[in-house]
Amino acid sequence: MSQAPDAENRPTVLVVDDEEDLRDIMRRMLERRGFSTLIAADSQQAIAVCRDHPGEIDILVTDLGLPGVSGGDLSQAATELRPGMRVVYISGLPKELAVADGLIEPDALLVKKPFSTELLIEALRSVLIESAAP
Repeated sequence: MSQAPDAENRPTVLVVDDEEDLRDIMRRMLERRGFSTLIAADSQQAIAVCRDHPGEIDILVTDLGLPGVSGGDLSQAATELRPGMRVVYISGLPKELAVADGLIEPDALLVKKPFSTELLIEALRSVLIESAAP
């Protein structure tokens, strides 16, 4: 688990992916763009972070293909602990296939791998704007 310093006014993102290199890349790209990050390698670590982290967690970014528990199942458990937390999924699967397989709901936000920094940041900003709307 990692958190950037001076994170009081920065949106906090919990990044969950079983690929260590990808977690590290996402952490660095998000911190450079003004986000505070928390990191988890699997659903158990992510649930522990949701339960134990003393501050807000604004967004959960989770891979759909986690070992053991899907990112969709993780998001349900995590948002029960953190009802205001928004979710962005990342996956190599096209969204249509993920929906057809019952992994995510049709209105879920999925960023397809491989993705650019800009595409991920755009997705995060869109859910932050959406959550701030009355």
